[in-house]
Amino acid sequence: MAHKRPIEDDATASQHKKHKSKFNIGPDNLPDGTYRRKDLIHKAKVKKSYAKLKARDPDLAVSSAPPPTESEPEPEPNSTLKDKQCSMPPRSPTPPPNQNQDSNPNPYPGNRQPRRNNGKRPAYFEKEQAFAAQQKADAEAKRIERERREKERGEKVEERERFRRAMAKARTGGRNGQRKLGRESKVLLERVRRVVGE
Repeated sequence: MAHKRPIEDDATASQHKKHKSKFNIGPDNLPDGTYRRKDLIHKAKVKKSYAKLKARDPDLAVSSAPPPTESEPEPEPNSTLKDKQCSMPPRSPTPPPNQNQDSNPNPYPGNRQPRRNNGKRPAYFEKEQAFAAQQKADAEAKRIERERREKERGEKVEERERFRRAMAKARTGGRNGQRKLGRESKVLLERVRRVVGE
């Protein structure tokens, strides 16, 4: 039978293995959500770099701070107020509003030019449009040809009907029941001319 493991190994097993947690950015008091954390960290970095610039160039700090006005009384320096002022960078003075807004038709300054139609617009379905136009033209030509044939057919039917009536009238008997050869000959002669002319 196999030997059991000695009990001395049991002392090392009592130490629990430390599990790796997810990657955390910043301390635990930051808000939840990756982007909010990143935003706060970015703001902190900006403040830190501004403090470095301020320490390196004292003229920058004086020029960027707005001059105090006489109408506003200066608040008493409190410790909480000083902490807030140190943590936030001073605001840059806002430019005065544009006095002559009516003279400037472009409300957006910069190089933005109004869009002009330079040249030909891109034809997205050029082949399809050409094919559709060709089909439309073919359909129109077929319609015209069909109308022409129907008109021709109608004329032929009308002429045949006229010829039939004329022959029927010529065949009716005269006074003695004889055929009217003069009338019949005119109709037959016209028919021969038309056949020969074609």
